[in-house]
Amino acid sequence: MKFQQLFKSAIHEPKKLAAFRLLPIGKVFRYVFVFVALFTLLSFIRYIGGDAVLFESTPEQMEHGKTIGGLIYPIAFLLQLVISTSFIFIQISILGYIGLLLLKLMKRRGEYRHIWRTSAIAVTVPILLTIGLDFLPSLKTFSTVFTAVVHFAYIAAAARYYPKMPQ
Repeated sequence: MKFQQLFKSAIHEPKKLAAFRLLPIGKVFRYVFVFVALFTLLSFIRYIGGDAVLFESTPEQMEHGKTIGGLIYPIAFLLQLVISTSFIFIQISILGYIGLLLLKLMKRRGEYRHIWRTSAIAVTVPILLTIGLDFLPSLKTFSTVFTAVVHFAYIAAAARYYPKMPQ
């Protein structure tokens, strides 16, 4: 299945989102890493442009940063990539566990690996919302909770299409 097909289906087709539980894990990782790379790249561009500050720094740290020079940019990019990757995969894993509980409550058949894959593909809209909300500083405090609720809603919509447990 092509990236564009996964993207379109992840946005507005919960039945296909549930079917993505059968995708190979490598394809799911590649799909998520495209969004991690996009998220990191946009964040890094904002950092270079001076629009976003990653960490507050003291005058001594600023002086040390000047002595390092251009080396700070690849280090900052790698740091942002590692942090973004960790954050997104932890979010996918936590919501996968919540989705597994939801499957049990709905009496649907599925394993953690299945709901994790669904959760990974369902992260499409929350990441796009996070990118959009990042440009609105007034909504930044609620963005994590809001995107987690949207992510859960996508998982819940897909869980309805998981097979029922046998009686």
